[in-house]
Amino acid sequence: MRFGKTLMVGASIALLGFSIGSFKAPVAAAAGTEYYVAANGSDSNAGTVSAPWKTLQHAADTAGPGSTVYVRGGVYNEKLKITKSGSADQGPITFTSYDSEQAVIDGTGLSVSGTEGMIDIADANYITIQGFEIRNYTTTISNVMPVGIYVHGAGGFISLSSNKIHDIKNTSTPTGSNLLGRDAHGIAVYGTKAPESIHDVTIEGNELYNLVLGSSESLVLNGNVDTFSVTGNKIHDNDNIGIDMIGFEGKSPNAAYDQARNGFVSGNEVYNITSNYNPSYGKKLPNNSNGADGIYVDGGKDSIIERNYSYNNDIGIEIVSEHAGKATSNITIRSNLIYNNRLTGIAMGGYDTKRGSTVNCRIINNTLYKNDTLGDGNGQLYVQYDTQNNIIENNIFVASSANVLIYNGYTKNSGNVVDYNLYFAPGGSSKATWTWKNNLYTGFAAYRNGTGNDAHSLFADPLFLNASSNDFHLQSASPAVDSGLMDTNIIGTLDIEGKARVLGAGVNMGAYE
Repeated sequence: MRFGKTLMVGASIALLGFSIGSFKAPVAAAAGTEYYVAANGSDSNAGTVSAPWKTLQHAADTAGPGSTVYVRGGVYNEKLKITKSGSADQGPITFTSYDSEQAVIDGTGLSVSGTEGMIDIADANYITIQGFEIRNYTTTISNVMPVGIYVHGAGGFISLSSNKIHDIKNTSTPTGSNLLGRDAHGIAVYGTKAPESIHDVTIEGNELYNLVLGSSESLVLNGNVDTFSVTGNKIHDNDNIGIDMIGFEGKSPNAAYDQARNGFVSGNEVYNITSNYNPSYGKKLPNNSNGADGIYVDGGKDSIIERNYSYNNDIGIEIVSEHAGKATSNITIRSNLIYNNRLTGIAMGGYDTKRGSTVNCRIINNTLYKNDTLGDGNGQLYVQYDTQNNIIENNIFVASSANVLIYNGYTKNSGNVVDYNLYFAPGGSSKATWTWKNNLYTGFAAYRNGTGNDAHSLFADPLFLNASSNDFHLQSASPAVDSGLMDTNIIGTLDIEGKARVLGAGVNMGAYE
């Protein structure tokens, strides 16, 4: 969660120097029993295609490992609680819309108790949820949290795919100076036990939109969550953070396990995420908070964020720890396209001196184009309090009309390597600015001489194919072509479109090879 204008300002895995556990996709269903649910069925039926059950819950109470529950098209005004597990040898318990029919789980009129999911998976293993529309789970009561799909406790091999989740809302009214207690999630994975984690989670191809989240997130992994994949999702038009990986909030009963970790976040499209009309950031609307990230890491570790599109949000991508003395660490932001975000493109480090640090992270081969659309001077890369031993290489940074490329207003900044980048600004080199360790430099030569950064970098027009149409492929004559640092330990194997990262004589700067 985050508040305030600049708050939290918030693939080849083996190449990163750490291992993402032993991640495996959930086991394909073994030949098992097929059950059917239909809106016109009866729970006294046999659960066959010709005699379907009526309720999802009856199916969940009956189905065993390897079973598939086919839900016929129609509207189901009920919650679904899953506590039984599939198994490695027999296969998962699968709930899916039947064939091309659309099963809708609708929360209209249903109450919310505590943190509760329309689909609620507790302490379960080998569960697959796919192809549902989940909608209209709302409350006007503070301190309860509706969730579209909620996975919690411990367990593993959970797959959530191709679901459409929208209109999950908490619209309670903040009272007095208290802006908290107004929360919701589209998808939430909370690892709330230890040492047993929630692990081997796949969240793929879902769409999450029109969510009213308060101080919470569209899609979140929080606490003792170890080894997960968030890929190919579309997240848009929500009033707080798109994707979040969180640590140090006390979701795990043992602090040693209280970090989302070993994650792979790739191929997602996140846009139109803003807190400006969110009363949890200030009751006077629009509150101009600009505090919502497309993709955010707050205290997570050992994860890859690559080949994503983040645009028209408050902040494109941010890696920070909100907790003093605690670090977000070993995060790779690689081959992403980040453009037209209001406050900044990529942010790192604590937003004030009471926060934690960003340590041993890598920002590699990203294309950042005209973020800082507000013109507040936060630039394309916003380096904040306490950044240590991070690598920033092979990126393309194109400034907005403010002509600010990097802004670093804090002096607690050590061991960071910034090089092999391409910079450009509409005002040219003479008007382009960089602030580093709270010193302002105007002009590329002054910046390089004053900081020692970017000895091998360029200031030049990157020659995008058609930036006005958001086509950021490089023309063949671009100075970014084959100009990046060929460090195979960090550049990865694929560009943003899935093409080989190394083609010909070298590696390009930016997201496209």
